[in-house]
Amino acid sequence: MSIKFTRRQASALLLGGTVAAALAPVQPARAANSGLIFVSHEKTHDIWVLKPGTLEIVKKIKTSRRPRDIHFNKARTLLYAACGDDDVIDIIDIAKLAVVDQIPTSPSPEAFRLNSTETQIYVSNEEDSSLSIIDLKEKIIIHDVPTGAEPEGVILSPDEKTIYVTSEVADMVHVVDVKGGFVTDNIVVGTRPRRFWLTPDGKELWVTCELSGEIYVIDRVTLKILQVMTFLPPGFRQVDVTPVGILMNQDGSKCVIALGRANHIAYVDVKSRKIDAYVLVGSRAWNVTLSRDEKTLYVANGLSDDITVVDNIARKSIKSVQVGRIPYAVLIDD
Repeated sequence: MSIKFTRRQASALLLGGTVAAALAPVQPARAANSGLIFVSHEKTHDIWVLKPGTLEIVKKIKTSRRPRDIHFNKARTLLYAACGDDDVIDIIDIAKLAVVDQIPTSPSPEAFRLNSTETQIYVSNEEDSSLSIIDLKEKIIIHDVPTGAEPEGVILSPDEKTIYVTSEVADMVHVVDVKGGFVTDNIVVGTRPRRFWLTPDGKELWVTCELSGEIYVIDRVTLKILQVMTFLPPGFRQVDVTPVGILMNQDGSKCVIALGRANHIAYVDVKSRKIDAYVLVGSRAWNVTLSRDEKTLYVANGLSDDITVVDNIARKSIKSVQVGRIPYAVLIDD
């Protein structure tokens, strides 16, 4: 199997071997569950670290260009950040709050997932129209799976045998065999599908479709569309509703969807698939994350350059905090 690297990727490989030794710790090591909040920014090329409660800035971590999707490892000792303009995934040491290593990817990585054993990482490559399956230890691409144009959302099935990836341009969800590294099926959904969430029982796959303003609910066994949901917050036109970010609570009873340019989040009852409430947040609500105790919700607002803190019990915005330019994702170390 022949593996080729771009100039940027080759540089990243060299950097990966030296950066860990070159960077000294900036503060004492901390245990997991620090409560720290991490926000990635597409335009300031950094990840801001905010203190829980006060939301004061702890540090601005300089990353490779255009960090977007971010995920912790299982031990919460590392944070991975897909940096779309440098074709790498930066690895950040949580104790040092600094980049200590990198994983080279195909062009323009956007979203990704790690498997449970943290031996593989699955990355959507926006410009390369592919899904990469990468060996995490060796940092080599095992499979580069062709997809429709501009793939984004990535999610792994509970048994980790199947990966689902959206294609924004093809208006499809691709079903990918993990072991074989090939597409087994394609599901046509709404216009510009973006992100996923699986119900906790693993039976349903929920997909946000940005430009059609819809959520598609897919049966994972039959791959049939069970329902299509639409949204319309008060005072907005249908064209303003551009859902992207999505999450469910731990028991799978409630779903929260960021409605993009409609500047709201929507609460949905999962069983009935009915809208419970709309909550006004910042401009172009893009991604959402929920605290472990499910009391607080954080929303990244891409056009107002802030995050909105929402009381998840009262379903009410508490405050907005200014961050860097075009916040993409929010993650909590809790």
